[in-house]
Amino acid sequence: AGSPLFYDKNNDAIRFCSPVSGTVKAVVRGEKRVLLAVVVASDGNHTSETFDVAKLGREEIINTMLASGVWTLLRQRPYGIVADPKAKAKAIFVSAFDSNPLAPDYDYMLAGREADFQKGLDVLAKIAKVHLSYNPQMNKSSMFTAAKNVELHQFEGKHPAGLVGTQIAMIDPINKGEAVWTVNAQDVAIIGHLFATGEYRPEKLVALAGPVVDDPKYYKIFAGANLLSITSAVTTNNVRFISGSVLSGSKIEKDGFIGYY
Repeated sequence: AGSPLFYDKNNDAIRFCSPVSGTVKAVVRGEKRVLLAVVVASDGNHTSETFDVAKLGREEIINTMLASGVWTLLRQRPYGIVADPKAKAKAIFVSAFDSNPLAPDYDYMLAGREADFQKGLDVLAKIAKVHLSYNPQMNKSSMFTAAKNVELHQFEGKHPAGLVGTQIAMIDPINKGEAVWTVNAQDVAIIGHLFATGEYRPEKLVALAGPVVDDPKYYKIFAGANLLSITSAVTTNNVRFISGSVLSGSKIEKDGFIGYY
């Protein structure tokens, strides 16, 4: 885990690293040889590269995030692309709740990872100003309501209140020539774990839900996991599987892989 699989051809410092230890089994390409997937068979041991996290200056943090692959968890707006490490972001936005239909509960998903989450916020705050948004009806954990080194914002109401784009527009809209970065709350904990231990461990919870799921529940996975490990609970035929929100997610096959984001 943490070994580079491929990099951005426009900036070879941006690496996409393996979420597990194991063997590369396939490189899947589409039209015009565009890279669709790199399939890694896990050996079950989760041996990780170790990274030097002793120095916490801005440049050292960015270099460590690039080397370990966690930099790719930062998304840049406008355009929704991987953040440019050479640019200076106006701010970093994190949403602690999701207002989409069938959305998971972030208080539950990050329970027990409070230290990693705060560590991730501390690290990101050394790169740019961090805005953390939460919903007092949905977020009861002090991990969110009393987070440090961030500017806290309360949001209430129905969807799209939980979308980070809505929050950016309400807090600090993007003007011409500006850029902001966004990162998922679970990915903040992954970044924090890296800087707390030197280990890359992209472990997260996902929710399997929907009208055809007889036993909806959360599953602990590594990033990019194969769906077969969790879709056995769905026995109905002609089912559409979506990675992400039912409103804006991507259709995947029953034996496909959960999207990187």
